[in-house]
Amino acid sequence: MNILDRIVIDKRKEVDLKKSIIPASQLETSVLFNRPTISLANRLRESSSGIIAEHKRRSPSKAVINQKNSVWEVAKGYESAGASGMSVLTDGKYFGGSLDDLLLARASVQMPLLRKEFIIDEYQLLEAKAYGADVILLIAAILTKSEIKALSEFAKGLNLEVLLEVHNEEELYKSIMPSLDMLGVNNRNLKSFEVSLETSKKLSKVIPNDFVKVSESGISSTEAINELRPYGYQGFLIGENFMKTEHPGESALQFINELAPKL
Repeated sequence: MNILDRIVIDKRKEVDLKKSIIPASQLETSVLFNRPTISLANRLRESSSGIIAEHKRRSPSKAVINQKNSVWEVAKGYESAGASGMSVLTDGKYFGGSLDDLLLARASVQMPLLRKEFIIDEYQLLEAKAYGADVILLIAAILTKSEIKALSEFAKGLNLEVLLEVHNEEELYKSIMPSLDMLGVNNRNLKSFEVSLETSKKLSKVIPNDFVKVSESGISSTEAINELRPYGYQGFLIGENFMKTEHPGESALQFINELAPKL
């Protein structure tokens, strides 16, 4: 059993517990529920950097990354740096995040927010909407084709954008459907945790151009971005690279400035 399998087992228990405490109807009465969506897909198409900067306290592979900086501080910093959007990890057990992090980020900034979560149930999409997300992540490795279809269509019904994450060609082929906005290629091998940009390069050839292409994991230099741009990537999800520093916002600004002259 790999880490993803363990996370999904725990996530099912967690979602069942949450459903028993907070009914879906309560989530739908949230003041943020009818807030207009800020499009991440459009921001990435128009952006010169395409950076989606992440708030991430820890991970199963890296343990503690950053427990010091407040979500408000990180979000403000990323927005000032000119990031196209912000990814907020809301998983508690494995990543140290929470829905409150999403809520705090939403109260702090006007940029698109992605709820980074292991989504297996429509209830989590209602949560995302109620806590201020604009975009949700679906992970092809943990969902069947019919689940991807049902969840992405439900998300579209809530005016949430959908970023679908794949690791290989098999996942990509089962996932391509009109209810997605962005296709993300995760460069990390889930079994070995090894990272290779070759994954993004290889899969770029089979991703239709109607989707915004996003490369995720292992992007720690501007060189990596310049290497991936010719393959049609417009979005680059960067987490640990900024979060492992003392001032994530300043690190993001420096990175984006360094990228600018080469565009």
